[in-house]
Formats: sequence, C-alpha cells, structure tokens
Amino acid sequence: MGKPIGVIDSGVGGLTVVKEMLTMLPNESIIYLGDDLRCPYGSRTSEEVQTFTLEMAAKLAEMDIKMLVIACNTATAVALELIREKFNFPVVGVIIPGARAAVTNSKTSQIAVLGTTRTVESGAYSAEIMRQQPNAEVHALACPDFVPIVESGQYRSEKARTTIDKTLQKLSHKDFDVAILGCTHYPLLEGHIRHSLPRHVQIISSAVETVRDVEKELNKYQLKNETDMREDALFYTTGSRESFKAIVVDWLGIESPDVRHITLP
Repeated sequence: MGKPIGVIDSGVGGLTVVKEMLTMLPNESIIYLGDDLRCPYGSRTSEEVQTFTLEMAAKLAEMDIKMLVIACNTATAVALELIREKFNFPVVGVIIPGARAAVTNSKTSQIAVLGTTRTVESGAYSAEIMRQQPNAEVHALACPDFVPIVESGQYRSEKARTTIDKTLQKLSHKDFDVAILGCTHYPLLEGHIRHSLPRHVQIISSAVETVRDVEKELNKYQLKNETDMREDALFYTTGSRESFKAIVVDWLGIESPDVRHITLP
C-alpha cells in the first residue's frame, strides 16, 4: 500500500480539494490537517502564516506522507516556496492552477479574484495571472467575512447570502467575465456567490485544477498508487472535532469519517 498524500488548510476549506481528490485520484490515501483553532489565516501576518504552515507540514511529514498539498490560498501565497525548501517531498499549491483556469476560460482577460485579506495583499494571484496573460486586468477583492461563515457551519444560511451580497456589491461597477474563488473555503459558498454575480460570469474553483497538478506530480515522481488498496481518508483538526466532523459529513458525504483532534506544534 502506497504512502498517503498530505493536505493542509487553515480549517475546513481544503475539504473542497479533498472532494475532487476522492473522485479524480480514487486509489490515493489522504491525511488532512485543518488548523481550525487558529483560523482564519487571512487576517494573520505573513510570518504567522509561515510558522503555522511549517508546523502543519512538519506534523504530516512525521506521518510519512509522499506529497503535500497546501490547500489554502493564503498559505500558498506566503509559504509555498518556504515549504518546498524545507521538505524533500513534492509540494503543490492552489494559486497557479486557479490562475491558469481563469486565464484559459476568460474571453475578455478581465478577471475578478475573491480572496482573504492576506491573499489579496500578497498580490500572488495578480502576479501569476499577469505572468500567464500580460494583457489581463485583475480586479481583486478581499472578503474577510466569508471564511468565518464557513467555519461556523453557516454556509447555507440566509445570513451568508446577505453578507455575500453586501461584499460583492463592491465589484458591481467592474466588468469581468471570470471570477476566481481565491480561497478553498469559498466553494462552499458558491451558490450564494453565483446569486450575487452577473449571470455571464464564470466561477472558477481552483480545486479541480489543483488535483490535476497533483496527478502530474505523482506521475512525474512515479509516486502514484497503482493498486486499488488505500486507507480511508484520515482527518485531523486543531479545533472542535464535532464541528469539523459535521462539515466533513455534509460536504464530502462520508457517513462516519475518522476525525481526530491534534495539537500543534
């Protein structure tokens, strides 16, 4: 049986990536670590995010993972290169795949990026989009209220819709045909976001594109599990087991997920 792929996030948002992995990479074992206790990362300093990301990566390295997916846009923006330097397994982030999908799908090169405050301030999406499409115009919007809605399990509520409507009003005078969900928590709010944006706007989640990059790396380093023997997904949270488990059940449809509490560092 092959080694597992590690997935880390500031909380439950990275489950959107796990959802695609379960479908696209059915033979791979997954260990997930969500730092719900210190979530959200979007309002943290870059130094704090780097420290927290290192702690999570080191914890999963102790569990003998073969690859790490940083399924957090904020952590990808400020800590990806640092993690790649520190560990000898392949590390995949979520920003390059998301930017690539947006550039590919935009007909006008007018692209909106919805992200956390730290992701937007880092300019990581804008830089990557401009690298891939120098003529692009990027409209980046910080949405600091979105992650707390998801972490509290209120992502289907009327409060969520009201908050999202109010936040996205700030883009009402911008003309764009693609919007990137620049935080892995945001796909859980996609229905509300869709309702608040013009009908012609295509919404891009980086999850599918990220898993495509994971598969490329598995093939490149000959790490793919070629058997159908795999462990059930294992989930760790630094926060409430019960709250985390409820979201895993709801979002991933796993009836009795193995969710364990973990302390960092």
